[in-house]
Amino acid sequence: MHKDADFNLLHGTNSCLSDLGRSLRIWKEFHMGFSKLRKVNNCVTIFGSARFDENHEYYKLAYETAYKIGEAGFSVMTGGGPGIMEAANKGAQDAGALSIGCNIKLPREQRPNPYQDISLSFNYFFTRKVMLLKYSRAFILLPGGFGTMDEIFETATLIQTGKICDFPVIVMGNDYWKEMRPFLQKTMLELGTIDEKDLRFVKMTDNPQEVIDIIKVPYTCNII
Repeated sequence: MHKDADFNLLHGTNSCLSDLGRSLRIWKEFHMGFSKLRKVNNCVTIFGSARFDENHEYYKLAYETAYKIGEAGFSVMTGGGPGIMEAANKGAQDAGALSIGCNIKLPREQRPNPYQDISLSFNYFFTRKVMLLKYSRAFILLPGGFGTMDEIFETATLIQTGKICDFPVIVMGNDYWKEMRPFLQKTMLELGTIDEKDLRFVKMTDNPQEVIDIIKVPYTCNII
């Protein structure tokens, strides 16, 4: 029998003790996040891949954007790992802004970067995503993989369904995402799986100053 309670729960071992243990572990993660982040405000979350090094153009774009966001008086939150997350945390710190990382514990790839004033580590993606969304007023999408796609589409779903405010979502790295908007417009929109208004909160730019102009615009907030 596998000793890990998470493995047992996912693979059909029906144990009341493992269910209780997992629920307590989840509660502890939420309590940790809420306790450490409760005073965070005026924050922007930046999503992006762990796989771009400091010489890559997307790493540099993330750094410059986060630096300008920090200069403008916002704090910056990321997934806490390397790559674009590291670039954004570093840019925020260099600008003198609060830099926050919500790291996920994984077997590979996800080591916490050293540019965080507040650093948290999570076992569960869903508790981590609550923290990445709860304390921010804008979300920036830079190039990334499955995890980045998961984060941005969950953000879009919560805005679409009125579970969070109509925060701006800004897509950067236009060459990387160039096939995304045609798919949304020509497939999803035309077939009616989304509405025209569901795309209005998404902005695309590779200009960090335009990002600042967008996130400074007041937003509507009608939470269900």
